[in-house]
Amino acid sequence: MRNQPMLGASLYVPATHPDLAQIASAQKLANVRSLIFCTEDSVAPADLSTALAQLAEALPQLQALEGRLRFVRARNLEVLRQILAMPGIERIDGFVLPKVTADNIDHYMALIAAADKPQYWVMPTLETREVFNDHDLQQLLRRMDGAQWREHILSLRIGGNDLLSLLRMRRPRGHTIYATPIGQVISRLATTFIPYGFSLTAPVFEHLDDTQTLYQEIEQDLNHGLVGKTAIHPSQVPLIEQCYRVRPQDVEAATRILQQDAPGVFQMHQSMCEPATHRPWAHSILAAERCFGRVENKHTPPQVPN
Repeated sequence: MRNQPMLGASLYVPATHPDLAQIASAQKLANVRSLIFCTEDSVAPADLSTALAQLAEALPQLQALEGRLRFVRARNLEVLRQILAMPGIERIDGFVLPKVTADNIDHYMALIAAADKPQYWVMPTLETREVFNDHDLQQLLRRMDGAQWREHILSLRIGGNDLLSLLRMRRPRGHTIYATPIGQVISRLATTFIPYGFSLTAPVFEHLDDTQTLYQEIEQDLNHGLVGKTAIHPSQVPLIEQCYRVRPQDVEAATRILQQDAPGVFQMHQSMCEPATHRPWAHSILAAERCFGRVENKHTPPQVPN
């Protein structure tokens, strides 16, 4: 299994963005850990040709940056085929695949496997009506878990707005997505895929002027085992990633749990620690510390820089 980098906040950038070339060349947004150049829902059908032309111009300028990941979100299979033929496409780290189901994922992966660079990461997006059907989810799970390309799946993305759209809903202001029917869906996705080694990333939060609710939603994301969150504006990136910092008490407990001489059960910071069941949590805590650092009080909302 390949070592999987941590995503943190993945920022969507429409391929129609006027500064796409500067972003690709790291003149702008160079510090964003994970960028996704989007040709799907953020691009109107009439603007697709412009988006693809801008992407083709930007790809040769893409700069490799330490600890940074760059992806392209394809609109569909035909657009993915066009993107894979663009000069400079080998500079990206992988692809976000839209509206993935058990019926189409093999077609996406066959295109990517035939590319000149076979080591792309892929992030399938769960955002179709099949997500509401346990049988369809199990089919997709079996298809991915048993595939030769299994190790190329970096994470599964949850398309919250598409799922809400299928319910004829939009995210309400002042409430997290967990206050909608999608909250139950996220719980089911977590219990379906995470036990099989797949990670999940959280949906976008679309209200830029409500950072308090965003903070609450990130806390709920973490409580559901989600490992990253899609951002729609650069101002959201620092808030999301500050929330991924871990408490020193958790680092101390995780370190002790992973020690070879750790007892079968012990108390630390007024909590029971049981290495036999807490080792996966401990590994995730130490990985988050290496990537995002520590925070003294995890329950105080971090301040977003202006």
